[in-house]
Amino acid sequence: MSTKFLWYIPNTVEPGHRGDDTTTGWGSVEFSTGLARTAEAHGWSGALLGTGWGRPDTFTVATALAARTTTFEPLIAVRPGYWQPAHLAGAAATLDQLSRGRVLFNVVSGLDNLGAYGDTHVDPARRYARTEEFLHLLRRLWTEEGVTFSGEFYQVSGSTIAPRPYATGDRAHPTLYFGGASPAAERVSAAEADVQLFWGEPLDGVAERIDRLKTLSEQVGRRHKPLEFGLRVTTLVRDTTEEAWLAAEEKVAAMATADGAVWAGNGRTAVGQQRLFDLAARGEVLDTCLYTTPGRFGAGGAATTWLVGSPADVATALENYRKLGITHFVLSDTPYKQEIIRVGDQLLPLLRDPSS
Repeated sequence: MSTKFLWYIPNTVEPGHRGDDTTTGWGSVEFSTGLARTAEAHGWSGALLGTGWGRPDTFTVATALAARTTTFEPLIAVRPGYWQPAHLAGAAATLDQLSRGRVLFNVVSGLDNLGAYGDTHVDPARRYARTEEFLHLLRRLWTEEGVTFSGEFYQVSGSTIAPRPYATGDRAHPTLYFGGASPAAERVSAAEADVQLFWGEPLDGVAERIDRLKTLSEQVGRRHKPLEFGLRVTTLVRDTTEEAWLAAEEKVAAMATADGAVWAGNGRTAVGQQRLFDLAARGEVLDTCLYTTPGRFGAGGAATTWLVGSPADVATALENYRKLGITHFVLSDTPYKQEIIRVGDQLLPLLRDPSS
């Protein structure tokens, strides 16, 4: 199975995201296009585009980037409480056709500023039940005609979208990524997602979750091709191991005196986020080079833990995840544009060359 390497584009108008010292251009089409084209030129398949109320609309940004690139695949984060499944199915299929099959989706169930756009579902169990229904209906709308569905959260009658998604080979529609570590979230992945995304946990935790999700897929009677697995993690790469750890320590020292909001992720009380925070109690460095200290100084989400080292160090760590079954990698570090180039040029060739 082939491996996909994606970067991350900070979809925000506020400068300083996760320590990026770029001061101008944030939120402009020129800024985001520059990052996308740089990713395209340095070995990345595409990039994850974050979502959240009060930030640029992710789907609109993805459309602009798809129009300004050639091979770049936008991994578009979307929320079921923001989109109706039929609306997303139609918009996504159109963009997928226009981009010749370059669209990917990361479906997010975590809390946002719900009242700002009228989402009333706060209870986590109901939110995950809604997400499972959302994904189920989205697949049907992409692959069937005259869809009629009456569920707890969504209803459509005789719904057919046109055009269909861009189909090639065994690809019938855009890949659906999903994250979450709670039992309810894992059920959603096992039943309806294409790719389960993990944050930067140690190898033993990831292996345990992969085994559990494979078993759960059988228990829920999964109707789709086998679930695939991905890793979303920060990768701090320098020419040597010593330089990398010095840079990591300097960044953490700066975080200790800065506003933690620029490093925080959403859902800081979510099960998956708490798992990351708890890692610091096991040690400052886990496995070969997984750095847990950033989470103690305000970092959240994919910035909570970092893989730190030389290109060879980090390549070895990622290969160990790949041996567990990880085939989708969403990596990042800041400054974003500088690190797109460094990590793309120094790390990705080691991961693509079996002899490295």
